[in-house]
Amino acid sequence: MISDAIIGLSDGMTVPFALTAGLASLGDTRLVVLGGLAELIAGAISMGLGGLLGAKSEAESYDATVSETKKMMETDQASVIVHEVFGRYSIPKPTIEEAFSSLKQHPKDLLEFLMRFHHQMPEPENSRPFVCAATIAMGYFLGGLIPLLPYLCVDRHQVLTGLWWSIGVMAVALFIFGWVKTGVVVGWRGRQNIIQALKSALQMVAIGGVAAAAAIGLVRAIGHG
Repeated sequence: MISDAIIGLSDGMTVPFALTAGLASLGDTRLVVLGGLAELIAGAISMGLGGLLGAKSEAESYDATVSETKKMMETDQASVIVHEVFGRYSIPKPTIEEAFSSLKQHPKDLLEFLMRFHHQMPEPENSRPFVCAATIAMGYFLGGLIPLLPYLCVDRHQVLTGLWWSIGVMAVALFIFGWVKTGVVVGWRGRQNIIQALKSALQMVAIGGVAAAAAIGLVRAIGHG
């Protein structure tokens, strides 16, 4: 669920920011807000559907692998795999054979063992596709609202003011997001973790800045053309 939220937020904080920055070149905050909201809704739906289909594909892949593994259990290949897995830990061969004999008497346990340690595929939860879709879509929408807020607080023709406030807010938001994202994954303590979190934060700011600059340049180029 954390990875889904990170995907939604990272896309939501960069794509709408770049779009609103580009639309700001047209000089009308109402246009920026309406265009940004339209993109947010469409983007959230698209991202959510992508997460739903991706999670369903994972579930289908898991079911297909289970079917193949059940056929494998009827052959000697299952024994070979169990010996290979336990053999990595210098476990005596008689102990491995005893463990395999015990697993073979309980097909469900043997199936779970092969799925987890050979295929490295834990069973996905039934609610996974819908939770994944909702988390990604919500993350995208909430992340995309951040660059829009400054435009709602200025007059319709003060689009440049809104743009600068949006850039400032997003610089801080992207830095915090990059820092927190890395801290959640690698930890908060230790010099190496802090350096890695700092690099990730600066990277997020750089990516957002490049995307926004490219959008502004493209809109201005098209407008002058």
